[in-house]
Amino acid sequence: MSTSRTKCRSSRRRPRAAALAGIAAVVVAGTIGAVALTAHLTSRDADVRDRPAAAASPAPGAGKRADGRTASPAPSAPSPSASAPAGAGAGTSAPPAPSGSGSGPASGSGSAPGAPAGDGAVSGSPVRVTAQPYTWESPCGQHYLIEKPPSEVGPPPLERDAPAWVAASRAVSAGEQYVTLTLQGSGKETVVLDGLTVRTVGKHAPLAWNDYAMGYPGVGCGAGVPTRSFTVALDAARPAVVPAPDQPDFPFKVSESEPEVFYVKADASKYDVSWYLELSWSSGSRHGTLTIDHNGKPFRTSGLGGRPGYEFPLGGDGWVKAGTTS
Repeated sequence: MSTSRTKCRSSRRRPRAAALAGIAAVVVAGTIGAVALTAHLTSRDADVRDRPAAAASPAPGAGKRADGRTASPAPSAPSPSASAPAGAGAGTSAPPAPSGSGSGPASGSGSAPGAPAGDGAVSGSPVRVTAQPYTWESPCGQHYLIEKPPSEVGPPPLERDAPAWVAASRAVSAGEQYVTLTLQGSGKETVVLDGLTVRTVGKHAPLAWNDYAMGYPGVGCGAGVPTRSFTVALDAARPAVVPAPDQPDFPFKVSESEPEVFYVKADASKYDVSWYLELSWSSGSRHGTLTIDHNGKPFRTSGLGGRPGYEFPLGGDGWVKAGTTS
């Protein structure tokens, strides 16, 4: 009986020992495989590091090392998460440019009506224009309409200070306006000035404001007619730029070294007129029209309309009614 039990136990142990031996063999094989895989990866990494980095096709001149070899390119930054809110993080792209913001020459290679000519060349135009709308042919002939009583208006300025005085007083040229235009080529090429046209923006009844004269009573005024003088009758149905008597007419030529100065006297008596000028030019196969105004706004000249007039006596301390100074 004892011998029979011993045989039975031995027979049960053999399958268990065989199973344990199989598990051990698998573990050993796995360990050997892992070691082999690690060795393979290590060998491959070393092989990659030893290869020339030029195989990555970096940008020309990028990643140069001190020893003359090309370094491996830096890894690119990860893309922002798709779940990140718009506008968050440095990877957010800038918003698109507004529609119509592209650059390019304006129609006709000039500025649109009402756009300032300023003192620089308009895109595509080879002509530079400086407009001085508050120059005087003579102080005696220059008047301004102002919607203020005499006690609130400063004494007449010198001609060079007229723009600031007009702006502070919100004055409008009365009876006539004398505009000086300086025209110059923006490059070496010669530019032909083909013509000057008047465009009216509005025409209304004369302003019902007070009339202030710039000339001092009793002080003589004199003025000659400079070369390149033109007149504009703003009351006409179709105002036109007309050369003064014995003055040359268009066309003229300008370049960077040979500028021209035009003197335009516009007069109005029946209306309050807003207006601007258009200069037609050509240079070789190029041609266009340049708008001339006052800092993006039209010139403005109003008739006096029999408004109350005031003058400033020489050495006086305030405005008095016109004609009362002895």
